[in-house]
Amino acid sequence: MKKRYAIGVDYGTESGRALLVDIATGEEIATHVTPYRHGVIDETLPGTGERLPPDWALQHPSDYMEVLRTSVPAVLKEAGAAPDSVIGIGIDFTACTMMPLDEAGMPLCLKPEWQDRPHSWVKLWKHHAAQDEATKINETAAARGEAFLARYGGKTSSEWLLAKIWQILDEAPELYAQADLFMEAADWVVMQMTGELVRNSCTAGYKGFWHKRDGFPSRDFLAALDPRLADLPATKLRGPILPLGAKAGGLSPAMAEAMGLRPGTAVAVGNIDAHAMVPAVGVVTPGKLVLTMGTSTCHLLLTADEVLAEGVSGVVEDGIVAGYYGYEAGQSAVGDIFAWYVEEAVPAYVKQAAEASGTGVHQWLERQAAAYRPGESGLLALDWWNGNRSVLMDADLTGLIVGLTLATKPEEIYRALLEATAYGTRRIIEAFEAGGVRIDELYACGGLPQRNRLLMQIYADVTGREIRIADSTQTAALGAAMFGAVAAGVEAGGFGSVADAAARMARIREETFKPDPANVALYDRLYREYAELHDYFGRDSGLMKRLKALKSHPH
Repeated sequence: MKKRYAIGVDYGTESGRALLVDIATGEEIATHVTPYRHGVIDETLPGTGERLPPDWALQHPSDYMEVLRTSVPAVLKEAGAAPDSVIGIGIDFTACTMMPLDEAGMPLCLKPEWQDRPHSWVKLWKHHAAQDEATKINETAAARGEAFLARYGGKTSSEWLLAKIWQILDEAPELYAQADLFMEAADWVVMQMTGELVRNSCTAGYKGFWHKRDGFPSRDFLAALDPRLADLPATKLRGPILPLGAKAGGLSPAMAEAMGLRPGTAVAVGNIDAHAMVPAVGVVTPGKLVLTMGTSTCHLLLTADEVLAEGVSGVVEDGIVAGYYGYEAGQSAVGDIFAWYVEEAVPAYVKQAAEASGTGVHQWLERQAAAYRPGESGLLALDWWNGNRSVLMDADLTGLIVGLTLATKPEEIYRALLEATAYGTRRIIEAFEAGGVRIDELYACGGLPQRNRLLMQIYADVTGREIRIADSTQTAALGAAMFGAVAAGVEAGGFGSVADAAARMARIREETFKPDPANVALYDRLYREYAELHDYFGRDSGLMKRLKALKSHPH
């Protein structure tokens, strides 16, 4: 029988990746990465050289199209796959990554008259310059008792859609007036491929406050923020919002030629990168928490009912898998903490020892730290090097290590940092369960689980749960390809649901990490100490905030 493939395109922060997948087996046939020519624009605007203010992070939309024109033909060539063997294509994206468009769907930054205006460019997910607007959104929504706020843990982010749009209105009202639409980059790329104006329920829900039954926040609320925002949903956020796995349209002839595919090939609606990973590890039903672990960690979960638990970053119906409520929580630094320690605080002799042993510094520290029992280092840390996303939702909290002595070794500190992130995950699990959300199993994917065995054993011991690990190293792209196969439908040789796709295409390693009962008992004692520190520094004491304020304004 003729092989059939789907393509997943994973748009990251620095590059885009195309993955060609055999839909019958989930085998990853070929992959290709295209670095963004313009990278992250956070210092000066392309062409003009105009300096950007602090906390800005922009991108160039042409880089996204270059990924399609370069990486898709590359995987077809590597695999020797014919254009008509590809039945569907799906994409995932960092979010919220958004842009203003003109009436023809062209990003304003590509028009000569707007190129020198920073607000005309794509605002990347980590653009944090809209914090003033986010603060006012939180205060106004809380004062008015807006129902949507509880779905986001009571606090929204400067990274999200409304804050970024409002920043444009505040600082460049004439550009806001020129914008016919504001779109997530995921939806814009899909529109370029199909010619269809379609939005996806994932980014609309988690980053745009959209609700399947209530829609966007009310006109009255938006008018309370700024009268000029009152008609935003009906005008500049217009367009149908479809569930994940829906077909946005067929590949246009021009894009089919550019990508080396057949015109009319099914294109799925867009998705968020972390959320695309959930079905890629086979999770399509409730009770299974997926940890997408890298520089930070997203915690993703499905339920049949909407429950508002402490620290949840978002609850969206159809937001991860159609037919379920998708929950998101997160830790804003995990791998970044370990990298900080290795790059900024490890003594020279450790680096020399690692080099002499022919391993990397992380691997050397992991091997040394694995010799310790829980509690043997006498150290305890709070994992707040980049603030706390869940459950406290406070970006002004900072890191802490307790128990240091003149005898403390680098590997002991490294282990304490690994343990701190595991405690943070257990705190999130407990918050979910206190809110009535059941968690039976843990799944882990992303870069960290496959590189650091000690870390995953610590997570199993701290949480007291068995952890299953993704087999794919490209889980987001694999998930995007699954949704492409669902968009194609059964009649084209694809699938009727993402559950059906996951049954054939998801890949999990046979080996799991099981909790060691002796370690579980020790970590239960240590976790109680962590919880005491967590609540004191996170809820009761303003010490961390006072220190941070002094750092920002020492005089």
